[in-house]
Amino acid sequence: MRFRPIVFSAACLLCLAGCRTTSSPIVGTWLVKAPEAPFAYHMFIFHSDGTMQQSNPDAGDRNTSDSSGLGVWTQGADGIRGKFVEVMADRTTHQFVSRGEISFVVQVSGDVLKGTASAVFFDAEGRRLREPVAATLSGQRILP
Repeated sequence: MRFRPIVFSAACLLCLAGCRTTSSPIVGTWLVKAPEAPFAYHMFIFHSDGTMQQSNPDAGDRNTSDSSGLGVWTQGADGIRGKFVEVMADRTTHQFVSRGEISFVVQVSGDVLKGTASAVFFDAEGRRLREPVAATLSGQRILP
């Protein structure tokens, strides 16, 4: 009888370590193309906790050095909605240029992602610098 709680505890730990939980189809790593961006190819990672990361080559924009984008996402009735933020610096002066907030809505079908995005840029005081820039998104899931 003393072993029953130990066996149950061990089974719970094994399940926590290896059991799959139901998660959104967006969770995973994606190669995403946004033709309207200064550099069209991006890597997106969507985590099951509702956070995400975006990255593309620093040299993809000849004018600014962009940080990786960090953001959040949620499952909505019309697809996956999210936003990530990146910070831009001038390549010559190394000074702050802008903060970009990129909002997106995508749909996932298997290993394919499609959607749209809108990028808004702000100065250091939070004032919008220009009109939003629209982009299309298409992506392919990275598989082992």
